[in-house]
Amino acid sequence: MSHPAAPVLTVRAVLFDMDGTLVDSTAIVEQVWLEFAERYGLDFNEILRTSHGVQAGDTVRRYAPAGSDVAALTAELGEMERSRTDGVIALPGAEALLAGLPDDAIALVTSADSVLADIRMRAAGLTMPSTTVTAESVTRGKPHPEGYLKAAALLGADPADVVVFEDAPAGIAAARAAGMRTVVVGKAPAGHTAELGAGMWRIPDYSAVTVTSVMDNDGGHLLTLTL
Repeated sequence: MSHPAAPVLTVRAVLFDMDGTLVDSTAIVEQVWLEFAERYGLDFNEILRTSHGVQAGDTVRRYAPAGSDVAALTAELGEMERSRTDGVIALPGAEALLAGLPDDAIALVTSADSVLADIRMRAAGLTMPSTTVTAESVTRGKPHPEGYLKAAALLGADPADVVVFEDAPAGIAAARAAGMRTVVVGKAPAGHTAELGAGMWRIPDYSAVTVTSVMDNDGGHLLTLTL
């Protein structure tokens, strides 16, 4: 039985989400939202289903009881997340892939704020790309494409020449709305057989991903990723 050839993508820039894509921080994220849900008698599973990849403030605004101080609650949740790093690890192969990509051709695009992003990347032993688009860098969080479009512009890359690595539905929607090819990171959920759209692929992690980089005539990079 022959296996299909691994997809090969040629791009000028690579954009990464953080939580669930480069960094496994599931345990902490779930712990924090569970405490929030229990405090207000909310449906924890419903919050988890809708909060992944979305800015915390947007989730608080959606679920907090009427009259709540959304800003104060969001700040408190942020402090809880920043103070907990137990179990934060890099996804397999993430460190090697980041090391193999030119720094001026990659960006982190995360719904976390810059302080939390720095803490999580450091805890996972990953080097932060020089170009980052965090929660405070955008006016509209994922699933809006603003963050991905901003990162591509900062790197001087056309959306058609970019690939995004994402894991969350909100982030995948943002990448697709930005007109970018998208690699979904993580195994498909059990019983999930939906076909990926054109310009989309899925990988369990980065263990099998390889990259080669060559400079082109205008000083940019041509990156060839084999999934």
